[in-house]
Order: sequence, then C-alpha cells, then structure tokens
Amino acid sequence: MGQNPEDMFGDEDYPAYTIGQAAEMLGTTQDFLRRLDEAKLIDPHRSSGGHRRYSRYQLRLAARAREMVDDGTALEAACRIIILEDQLEEALRQNQEQQRRPRRQDGRPAAE
Repeated sequence: MGQNPEDMFGDEDYPAYTIGQAAEMLGTTQDFLRRLDEAKLIDPHRSSGGHRRYSRYQLRLAARAREMVDDGTALEAACRIIILEDQLEEALRQNQEQQRRPRRQDGRPAAE
C-alpha cells in the first residue's frame, strides 16, 4: 500500500516534484536539472512512466549548484564541491551521534 499522505509532507526525500515543477521553483531550465543528473549530483526518482521526480532535499542541492554556477563555478566543480560538503555534513552528524552514546569507563560503547 502507498505511503500515508501525512508522512509524505514531512519527508525530505519523497519525490514530490516533476522536472517542470522543480525547474520553475528553482528558476532554472529542465536541461540544467538533467545536467545535474548526468554529473551525478542528484539521482531523481523515476515514475513508472520513466519521468524524473525530485525531492525537497534534491531541490536544495540543485539550488546550491545553480547559485555556484551563477557565481562562475564550472558545473562539474560545483557538483563535486556540493557532494563533498554533503558527505562532510553527514560525517559530522554521525560523529555527534556517536559522541552522545553512553560509554563504559574503558571508552567503548555501552551495550544497548
């Protein structure tokens, strides 16, 4: 059965937007979004008909890429920078989670 609509509203990864909607929201072209897909910055979900669908998270990455390209950064470089920034943010988040976990006196994680 499908996902509960109430859950979809808060899901950053739910592919809610078509390529046309995404391009309009970002003030860019559909071709720009296709180029981000080719550059491996975003991997949009494909509908059963093969159409690209974008999540809010992907739209944030695309907006960041557009901003960098508008400022003169080459598309490929912008995509690589954004990927590295995203990886760093995830590593920092995981590190903070690890820091919050209870530890035994020897420094090893406590059994859960």
